Amino acid sequence: MKRILWVAMHRPDRSPSQRFRFEQYIDYLRENGFDSDYSYLISAEDDKVLYSPGNYFGKLKIFLKSAAKRLGNVLDLGKYDIVFIQREAFMIGTTLFEKLFAKSKAKVVFDFDDSIWRNQGEAVGANTKLLFLKNPDKTKDIIAASDLIFAGNEYLANYSRQFNKNVVIVPTTIDTTEYERAKLPPHPGRVCVGWSGSFTTIEHFETAIPALRKLKAKYGDKVYFKVIGDGSYRNEELGIVGLPWRKNTEIEDLSEIDVGIMPLPDTEWAKGKCGLKGLQYMALEIATLMSPVGVNSTIIQDGVNGYLANQPDEWVDKISRLIDNEALRLEMGRAGRQTVVDQYSVISERGHYLQLFRELTA
Repeated sequence: MKRILWVAMHRPDRSPSQRFRFEQYIDYLRENGFDSDYSYLISAEDDKVLYSPGNYFGKLKIFLKSAAKRLGNVLDLGKYDIVFIQREAFMIGTTLFEKLFAKSKAKVVFDFDDSIWRNQGEAVGANTKLLFLKNPDKTKDIIAASDLIFAGNEYLANYSRQFNKNVVIVPTTIDTTEYERAKLPPHPGRVCVGWSGSFTTIEHFETAIPALRKLKAKYGDKVYFKVIGDGSYRNEELGIVGLPWRKNTEIEDLSEIDVGIMPLPDTEWAKGKCGLKGLQYMALEIATLMSPVGVNSTIIQDGVNGYLANQPDEWVDKISRLIDNEALRLEMGRAGRQTVVDQYSVISERGHYLQLFRELTA
């Protein structure tokens, strides 16, 4: 039995990046000869301290505890055949632990699904005074020290190839056995246009506000809007009261949506996105509309399994088609789910995942 050490920041089911890129493969890999241990740093209690302003002593305790845990991982490296690092091994700018992992007999896999080498101004603990501790540029050093790179899309792969020749594209995937649309009470005569994300990406949703205003003026109470992932978000003009993300009601919360939107600015950061929001909608047979940025233009065949839209008027036009035509919504929803099943599901990708691990440890 081969052994994998999964190295990540957050506890299971806490981080979408971890959940949709490796956590949902752990059982399958165990069934096929790869046992594993999961080493994460930030507990539920730590979350409250680390991602709130102030409390620097509390943050220091978390850093020291985390460093001790990673040193423990280093001492245990002889037990493992693979060390799988998701995004980074430690929450500040050092690459010490990745380099120590790379000196062991274990093969190091580095996985990422965002343009994390670009500084987006996100501070440790939601506090800009600690921004100096971050070092986005360390990404290239982690890539160079690794044996194999799992890049979420071609844009990320092209960046990685500058520093390592062993790069494979591993898309973000959905467990389609879990993602089945929930049966909810119908809302006849009304269409829900919805967005799912987090408080860090709510600014992307807000780029769609001009189009949503026009839709509200056009359709009145026939259309309503739903935001999932930022419980503090409010937009009185559009009648939006944001919902927090909740794992136990995630499917039900999403299933109310008739038209799912994924607006993105055309920036270098956004080009690294792996289309997760859109894939979630599509897996639930929700008619999906995305900005034609990065991998979105690969996922969506415009007018077949969803829509791509750029300018506000194009957003209004294409969402209007879906509001006016229930049959079109259902048809696109079915085509969207089939795309996910065929190309972006755990079932479609797990054989590739297993093959890569077997080749790495051969």
